[in-house]
Amino acid sequence: MITDEPISEKYQRAAQAILEADGLIIAAGAGMGVDSGLPDFRGSEGFWKAYPALGKARIDFRSIASPEAFARMPSRAWGFYGHRLNLYRDTVPHDGFRLLREMAVRLPHGEFVVTSNVDGQFQKAGFPENDVCEIHGSIHYLQCMNNCDLIWPADDFRPEIDPEQCSIVSPMPRCPRCNGLARPNILMFNDWRFIGDRVERQQFGFDDWTCRAKNYVTIEIGAGTALPTIRRFAEFSNKGFLIRINPTDAKIAKAYNKLGVSLQVGALEGLRGIAEELQRKALLQKRTIFQGID
Repeated sequence: MITDEPISEKYQRAAQAILEADGLIIAAGAGMGVDSGLPDFRGSEGFWKAYPALGKARIDFRSIASPEAFARMPSRAWGFYGHRLNLYRDTVPHDGFRLLREMAVRLPHGEFVVTSNVDGQFQKAGFPENDVCEIHGSIHYLQCMNNCDLIWPADDFRPEIDPEQCSIVSPMPRCPRCNGLARPNILMFNDWRFIGDRVERQQFGFDDWTCRAKNYVTIEIGAGTALPTIRRFAEFSNKGFLIRINPTDAKIAKAYNKLGVSLQVGALEGLRGIAEELQRKALLQKRTIFQGID
């Protein structure tokens, strides 16, 4: 890995690696959604600013994002997750999603997305369902709080939320089999009852993709160090070139002995820089071809 190089040269190396690849792994953390206006919940103060009612009650993210919250205070737990569900449904994915799709479409094996985000923004941006692995589950699916071992889409669930109290005021979702309380099919903190069947199927799809793509590049976007699942995945699972886009934690450790590029910028800025360099290289290639014809 080359250090202390101009960012323009980093974009050049990143673009060249993509041009030489046969597939693209997109490893995305919470920072991927920031340019769409989504919160990433960094620290209790930022979380409480987004949810002042929880701040007044001194309920932090780990406390509300847990099965215990649904058992002890289901109305407030669904106030939090119902608000997030509505937020994600209303959010328009930023242009970086489109740029990623355009980068991948020119590659023989396209792309596969591995994300810790539960917001469904990749599918909303047009990525095929079969090309996405949501390792922490999805807020757009529900599961039973009892032992029904059932997962179903949340399409018909339209929560009405009192934001002042962070509380749900409409009926909470119920299991279609036993009528027990439902919760999001999301891997929460201290969660021993998460039903991982859907995630396992997605992981099988990713394993199959990596058997076909032999020279893939990984773009890791907005993956922090507080919960480093995506960072570890990108570093240890990737056998090829790693492009890390992160405004605060972009460094690639030498211990991993990876070829890579560190771009200390936000998701959209980094993806635009790579896309512009890809376009420049494509124009240069066209000029070379036409000069050969002359």
